[in-house]
Amino acid sequence: MFMPSTIFLTLILLIVSCINADAQKQTDTKKHMTPHVAKGEFEVKVVPLAVDENVGDPMIGRLSLDKTFTGGMAGSSKGQMLGSQSETEPGKGGYVAMERFVGTLDGKKGSFLLQHIGTMDGTNYVMNVSVVPGSGGEELKGIAGKFTIKIDGKKHFYELEYTLPQR
Repeated sequence: MFMPSTIFLTLILLIVSCINADAQKQTDTKKHMTPHVAKGEFEVKVVPLAVDENVGDPMIGRLSLDKTFTGGMAGSSKGQMLGSQSETEPGKGGYVAMERFVGTLDGKKGSFLLQHIGTMDGTNYVMNVSVVPGSGGEELKGIAGKFTIKIDGKKHFYELEYTLPQR
């Protein structure tokens, strides 16, 4: 008959062995990934969406995103953004967004999701955009990465630092 302390010790050992196996799997996976960088331009169409009654605060705007990419990423994305600006200090605010890219990345066909978190303090923009883990499809399955946006005048440029499992 098992004692409660024996059951507890068995569970602890099982958890530790699972953690070690997962850490080894992650290490093995990272060994087989080569970093890549894709660069180019994109055009974006942002359209404000109607406020939904009884959904959130009307000071938080919702917008649709429609982008066309050229360069290392060739294709399009569609998404949604939630954003708000300070009522008292112009140019300050924040946003979150999700978009789904469909097309080719350095010649590989597929899709993946990008997640945005951004803030504006009046003069500086801080945008953190990353590939959502597990979102890659077709030849982009297993993609991981960071997406950087640079705006120069009215032109939008991107740089995607990414890895893909070797197949």
